[in-house]
Amino acid sequence: MAHTYFVSKQGSTQGKGTKEAPFLTISQAAEVAAAGDTVIVHEGEYREWVKPKFGGISDHRRITYQAAEGEKVIIKGSERIQSWEKVEGSIWKTVLPNEFFGEYNPYKEEIFGDWVVYNPGRHLGDVYLNGKSFYEKETYEQLVNPEIVTEVLDHWTRTVVPSHDPEQTKYVWFTEVDEENTTIFANFHDYDPNEELVEINVRKSCFYPEKTGINYITVRGFEMAQAATPWTPPTADQPGLIGAHWSKGWIIEDNIIHDSKCSAISIGKEGSTGHNFRTIRKDKPGYQYQLESVFKAKQVGWSKEKIGSHIIRNNTIYDCGQNGIVGHLGCVFSEIYNNHIYNIALKREFYGHEIAGIKLHAAIDVQIYDNRIHDCSLGTWLDWQVQGTRVSRNIYYRNNRDLFIEVTSGPHIVDHNILTADYAFDNHAQGGAYINNIIRGKMVHLKMLDRATPYHEPHSTEVAGFAPVYGGDDRFYNNIFIGDEGLDRVGTSHFNGYTTSLEEYIETVHQEDGDHDVFNKVEQPVYINKNAYFNGAVQFEREKENIVSDEFNPNIRIIEEGNEVYLSIDLPEDFETLQGEVHSTDTLERVRIVDADFENPDGSKVIIDTDLLGNQKQGNTVLGPISQLKKGSNHIKVWG
Repeated sequence: MAHTYFVSKQGSTQGKGTKEAPFLTISQAAEVAAAGDTVIVHEGEYREWVKPKFGGISDHRRITYQAAEGEKVIIKGSERIQSWEKVEGSIWKTVLPNEFFGEYNPYKEEIFGDWVVYNPGRHLGDVYLNGKSFYEKETYEQLVNPEIVTEVLDHWTRTVVPSHDPEQTKYVWFTEVDEENTTIFANFHDYDPNEELVEINVRKSCFYPEKTGINYITVRGFEMAQAATPWTPPTADQPGLIGAHWSKGWIIEDNIIHDSKCSAISIGKEGSTGHNFRTIRKDKPGYQYQLESVFKAKQVGWSKEKIGSHIIRNNTIYDCGQNGIVGHLGCVFSEIYNNHIYNIALKREFYGHEIAGIKLHAAIDVQIYDNRIHDCSLGTWLDWQVQGTRVSRNIYYRNNRDLFIEVTSGPHIVDHNILTADYAFDNHAQGGAYINNIIRGKMVHLKMLDRATPYHEPHSTEVAGFAPVYGGDDRFYNNIFIGDEGLDRVGTSHFNGYTTSLEEYIETVHQEDGDHDVFNKVEQPVYINKNAYFNGAVQFEREKENIVSDEFNPNIRIIEEGNEVYLSIDLPEDFETLQGEVHSTDTLERVRIVDADFENPDGSKVIIDTDLLGNQKQGNTVLGPISQLKKGSNHIKVWG
């Protein structure tokens, strides 16, 4: 028999979880809630790490944790500190016994792990003044005259990019930890920290089971914040502020999630399949350990029956140091949609190669759609085994980069998106279909012949083989490419010299004797037609039908009006003369390496017939992500 448990700030540690005698903490409910049960949490601030003890049994017998309707419930990984002592000027300190933190002291633990590139001794701890996080300094002396950083170097683009508001970067902290105490110093400027809301994060997570295999959990309607989450590369345990911890069937919806030191939502791997061995052992490259993690995952049950199939929807995620959503292996067969993700990795206190609004490895059959992703170091990064994955109807703007797809053989679909960064797209992959997108900005296209990565039987975690990325085997149809002054590599001309059919490719390969070495020399086929190229974007030399207007500037802009977002774009007089077909499994050539068709996750025919606004196409339409685009000026609401 299913039960409903109640949690309230007016409850008791001796409560029974009833409406009349509620629990005082969510953790009390998490100790007893079983399959089919619901936990309703009433308004208030809950400073705890919720660790569900039990999971549900199926999608119809799940455990649901939800905020009471119309009530604001906040789960925090932090504690309020009111024991600040003035040191000098506007610098204060608090001295806390190490027992205060238990076994996990974020002010002793540093940002650490595989693919961390830059970290000048910074820790997992953080200090918050009235909800705003401070910047950690490396020495006490830097607190007295904090350097106001207004520009920093983006490590990927090697260009100078703006940091956070300079007024905010003057709020800084420093820590010292000895055998007995943790001392935190902070420059509060005009504020008295004992009179304001000052918090420090102390817990690794807010809602994350300690055990794996806690399946079918729903978490709905909470605000969650201020967790001291560690660095989460694909070769380590991947705890988030909230996460499924190697389980199946979670639904994380309608939440506000922010101020995770590293990652907000995790649908990633667990520790037994490898934990920072590249950094600790130093004997093999991280690439090799990542390969090993795939096979170790199979040994501990990585399959559709046991892992993944999560839903992450309708969440607002912001102000996190590494990722909004992260996952390796554990993310398979999931859906991520209608989330608003922003301000990810913009503080730039540390840097590594695993940073993005959404960063997934092995995103087999993952569907990412209808998301608004902006003001991130990188919008979405899909890495390894991007097979059956679809990125559809997302809006990217004000990111340093928008989209990165790396070392994978497809098939994957990117359709009806708006990408607007100067550095719009890293294509270090093969086997993709890019259809009806606006791509304003450069695309960097690279081969990866020295890193063979796995590919799978369709819609399965079973490994079918390994392959390097030869470059090509891509499909570009019905896109609008837009250049700009100072931008190069905009359009599809980097495919010049590639073959244009599988037949031509095979014929060319077999003009020479040899085996694998011959396949390294001949460019894979590309399928490119019916695209538009404006303002300096350059077309593929063998594209038969297109619109090319080098001098025409569409003046594309993304405009925010409150929570509504609009696309403003001008299009030339001949724009409506070229119509693009609706593509599907029937029109998209199979991918060569995987020898697989473009399909839906259930194996049925995929029909790419829904535009960014959700309108279903009945036939040929204009190019780009919105069917109602027309010549002249367009001003269209795309979010809200």
